[in-house]
Amino acid sequence: MLGTLAPFHCSCFGRNMVDSAKLQPPEAVSPATVHVLVTPEVTASVALGLLDLFHSAGRDWEMIVSGQPGQALMRPLLVSADGQPMEVANGVRLCPDTSVVDLPAPDAVCIPELFVAPSEPLDGRYTLECDWLRRCHAEGSLICAACSGGLLMAQAGLLDGHEATTHWAYCDALSERFPRVRLQRQRSLVASGEGQRLVMAGGGTSWQDLGLYLVARLAGVDAAMQLARIYLIDWHHVGQQPYARLAASRQTEDAVVTRAQVWAAQNYQQPNPVRAMAELSGLSERAFVRRFRQVTGQSPLAYVQHIRIEEAKQMLEATTLPVEAVAEALGYEDASFFSRLFRREVQLTPAAYRRRFGGLREVLQKARSAPS
Repeated sequence: MLGTLAPFHCSCFGRNMVDSAKLQPPEAVSPATVHVLVTPEVTASVALGLLDLFHSAGRDWEMIVSGQPGQALMRPLLVSADGQPMEVANGVRLCPDTSVVDLPAPDAVCIPELFVAPSEPLDGRYTLECDWLRRCHAEGSLICAACSGGLLMAQAGLLDGHEATTHWAYCDALSERFPRVRLQRQRSLVASGEGQRLVMAGGGTSWQDLGLYLVARLAGVDAAMQLARIYLIDWHHVGQQPYARLAASRQTEDAVVTRAQVWAAQNYQQPNPVRAMAELSGLSERAFVRRFRQVTGQSPLAYVQHIRIEEAKQMLEATTLPVEAVAEALGYEDASFFSRLFRREVQLTPAAYRRRFGGLREVLQKARSAPS
């Protein structure tokens, strides 16, 4: 899995995360600021998992495709009440980047789960954190929580009168202690409040859904879909193959082959692509095929087929075009041949892929279009 864990210093995780920039970036965009709030009761896997996911947005997909890191779309920080190193649940030591004291309100705050018993009282325990959460919300930040982290949002009074969710094991406790909260026990993700700026996800691995939702909302649906493939994230567990992107699509140091790759990326729907690539190279078709295979490890035809499959995934996710129309747009005259090829490469039929990932894109698109 790409997206490395945060570097550590003095046996601490979290400090001095550095984003690489693309060598020739497109028009610069200001990364969204996201602060992951940690307390001694969080688990490191969720806090650092969210941190990794946000650092990866925009950066790691380009690394896979082109071999160069892309432009970072989010700027996450690990923050706490005092900014000091702490031992969290399971004995892992975290080093927050900074204290929340006088910290400007970010675009979003993420609260990992709290590893506390459902009946354990929180009164007076998170006074400074609750004050900061209220201030951030008042200044326009999205306030988000994974799993039992919703308890902290409720403790801060942010959920009064609003729909909310949390881990099923904490629903009764939240309902009893915060009766003004409109608990939605059956829902795995809830966005509520003014501008839908209160976001909660319930369940043990719900932080992944929450992370994708936030990336979609702050950085765009395509960025979130890329992360879903990199990290193998679905609303439910699936295997790796449906997300796979051809690693060999990255450009090589061979100028002849690279030129052919660029042509293929722009003209994959053209008939007889291998012949056209060979003509572009100035080599005989036989010599070109041999050279391409030596450099990339695959034939030019297989390379073009994989590009077409990736374009097919995008079209199946983002449109309602019939499979036949998708096949035709990609340069396949025989839709049944395209369907067989797609199933062989992806381990799903085109229709099954659309049902699974078209739904994910729809959810993320709703996140993106949520009011500010």
